[in-house]
Amino acid sequence: MAVTQLAAPPAPPTPATKKSPTAAPLALVLRKVGTLLITLFFASLIVFFSRFVLPGDPARFLLRGRSPKPEALAEITKQFGLDKPPIEQYFTWIGGILHGDWGRSLTYRQSVSDVLLNRLPVTLELVALAAVFITGLGLIAGMLASLNKGGWDRFILITVTAAGAIPPFVAAIALTALFAVQLGWFPSFGSGDEGPSRLWHLTLPALALGVTFIAFMARVTRSSMNEQLTREHVEVATSRGLTRSSVVFRHVLRNALGPILTVSGVLIAGLLVSSAIVEQTFGLTGIGQLLVQSIDRLDFAVVQAIVMIIVTAFVLANTVVDLIQPLIDPRIAAGTESR
Repeated sequence: MAVTQLAAPPAPPTPATKKSPTAAPLALVLRKVGTLLITLFFASLIVFFSRFVLPGDPARFLLRGRSPKPEALAEITKQFGLDKPPIEQYFTWIGGILHGDWGRSLTYRQSVSDVLLNRLPVTLELVALAAVFITGLGLIAGMLASLNKGGWDRFILITVTAAGAIPPFVAAIALTALFAVQLGWFPSFGSGDEGPSRLWHLTLPALALGVTFIAFMARVTRSSMNEQLTREHVEVATSRGLTRSSVVFRHVLRNALGPILTVSGVLIAGLLVSSAIVEQTFGLTGIGQLLVQSIDRLDFAVVQAIVMIIVTAFVLANTVVDLIQPLIDPRIAAGTESR
């Protein structure tokens, strides 16, 4: 009689084959952080060695065109480490940054860190207030245009298209002429004192800084919401009798936040760069105005520090956006796991 062999049950998965539910998110975080560090490293190389692209001897730049004795020139070269090989100068500079030492300002005769700390709060408050205007007005305008087809949609689209073509300095002049000179509602110069005075002084600069980005945010919001309104899950939610507000906020706006968040990372760098123009126009003592002055005065240490801060803010903002997106849209996380 033949003996029937029963198939052995599959062996239970060994610990090595089990996949932790946190493995994929952790791998994503590590990959993004690694990309962040690599990007900052190459950015630091470009920022530092761009100084050597300028024609002439950096030591003579420090002397503002004067003709010193060779002994004095050699002393200045040695004092600022310009006699060392460029690669050694770079490692000295990057090592100082890691310890919070950005070097010494040639114009202000003090630590670059101290110079930046005196100017940075004004710029951060200006950018933060502009971000509030961009988020609030941009989202509202985009949502109104998407949810009200016809006259309102065309009016908002034409308005934001025209606003997006206005340079920050033109917006600054127009806002100053109307709200500061004609109506006298806001001050036109200076950053004011701490507290409500600072907020009052920064209102017009923040609007001038954000007008182009408000238009950009409105167009992205409108386009993203229009795409979501045609999706099947929105029609199903509407057919189930959900209120319009519930459908808009839970099924349309939430799924439309992906592209909106993506452009937000780009806006951070745009605000920091554009702040230089606005700060010059309104006489604000921020790092944007400091950057323009330092370029004009060839204060290399300050210029390098500000550029690195802007690059770091841009890369960090985009990294944070990439990490937040899977939390908002689970489909992104599922796609990441499947790759």
